[in-house]
Amino acid sequence: MSAPAVSSGARNAGFIYIFITVLLDMLAIGIIIPVLPGLIVNFLQGNTARAAEIYGLFGTVWALMQFVFAPIQGSLSDRLGRRPVILVSNLGLGLDYILMALAPNLIWLFIGRLISGITTGNISAAYAYIADITEPEKRAKRFGMIGAAFGVGFIIGPAVGGILGGIDPRLPFWAAAAFCLTNAVYGFFILPESLPPEKRMPFSWKRASPLGSLKLLRSHPELFGLASANFLSNLAHVVLPSVTVLYMGYRYSWNETTIGLVLAAVGVLSMIVQGGLVGPIVAKLGERGALLIALLFGAAGFALYGFAHVGWVFLAGMPLTAIWGIANPAAQGLMSRRVSASEQGQLQGANASVQGIANLIGPVIFTQSFAYSIDPAHGLHLPGVPFLISSAALVLAAVIAWRATQVH
Repeated sequence: MSAPAVSSGARNAGFIYIFITVLLDMLAIGIIIPVLPGLIVNFLQGNTARAAEIYGLFGTVWALMQFVFAPIQGSLSDRLGRRPVILVSNLGLGLDYILMALAPNLIWLFIGRLISGITTGNISAAYAYIADITEPEKRAKRFGMIGAAFGVGFIIGPAVGGILGGIDPRLPFWAAAAFCLTNAVYGFFILPESLPPEKRMPFSWKRASPLGSLKLLRSHPELFGLASANFLSNLAHVVLPSVTVLYMGYRYSWNETTIGLVLAAVGVLSMIVQGGLVGPIVAKLGERGALLIALLFGAAGFALYGFAHVGWVFLAGMPLTAIWGIANPAAQGLMSRRVSASEQGQLQGANASVQGIANLIGPVIFTQSFAYSIDPAHGLHLPGVPFLISSAALVLAAVIAWRATQVH
């Protein structure tokens, strides 16, 4: 399952474009983070409590759309090629941000968020593109670089969004639209197709449905084990956006500036690890060894977060959880070896669906466990419980991955 016979220059141009696509997707998402809640509050005439409920609904629907449509886009890319799916998704995402910029009421803003969840499913086609153009032994490194693009986007995006939102709360949506539309036009001229016609697979709604795509993960014991470990890893990650800000403020009394700097540092550490360390570590330990070590480092980092009674102990856990970032590209590399070239899109769609399930159930688990653990009525007062749950999930993921990848 080697990369198709396209020129080295075309492969490099394709990878650079995919890197930019993911970076701009994440940048566009990050840009609207500081202003979307406030816009909802404005539509509800200042009712912050109701706005919090609606904002949570927006997040759930966004994750649900990714769960449903990521495998469809992945399967379409197996049939039509990666290029048209990626370009149309970029175009659709750009037009959707224009819709949200012009939204006259909450219903239209909700529709825009729904479409955003659909169009960001192009990540499955993007990962499949990387698998197409990269030799199996180099995939983990490139998947890590794509992970670094996620980190850069989420570091820069909120900062840019905050600045633009201070000028006009609608301006970040226009900026996000400009990024996506420019990228679509740029890709139209320079992005080569990575999947040759002879390696394509007929489209099937049975394969493209979320449940149908998940059947691929059960086609091989090792693949199912890795997918299970991946689910637990994704679930553990949900604790970060769900309760970290609340936890820092509650346990350490950090203000918004301190929290912002800490989150930026988390992003920088993640970017360094995924962009610079994945390749050397995978080369040294192999994909299996890198995956297992990374999961255990993540478990140790989350345990430190959970038990950290003072802020400096929490900070000490950050490098450990950054090393955990090696786990996903290592797992992606292992999984991509176990399917054919014509199934890479379906595989990435299935992986996105697994992540979507984690994103749907994770917020409930972590917010409710945090609320329960600090409620005086329960007499528990263990605010780090959500992080300890994530730590246990990663230990279990390491055990499952170890068993699934044993050489018999």
